[in-house]
Amino acid sequence: MTHPWEADPDAVLIRRLGKSPAELGTTGGRDGCPDIWELDNGDIAVVGRDLTEAYQAGLPQDLVIGDGERLVVIPRITLLAVKADLPDA
Repeated sequence: MTHPWEADPDAVLIRRLGKSPAELGTTGGRDGCPDIWELDNGDIAVVGRDLTEAYQAGLPQDLVIGDGERLVVIPRITLLAVKADLPDA
C-alpha cells in the first residue's frame, strides 16, 4: 500500500534543530535522546521515548498509529528550543 507521504530511508541528517539534549539538561548528564534533526530532503527526524504501547488503548478516534509508525514523546523544552530554527512559512 502506498501512502501520500513516505519516509525516505536514504535522507541524510544535516543539522540539529534547537539545542542539544546536553544543553537542555534532558539527558541525565550524557548526550543522547531526545533530539530533533532536519534531513536533507526537508523532513524532520525526532528522537524520543517510544510510548506507543502505553498510549495505544487511549488514542483519540482520529489518531491512528499505522504499521511501521511509533508514538514518540519528547519534552516540551525540546520542541520549544527548535522554534528559532523553523521558517515562518
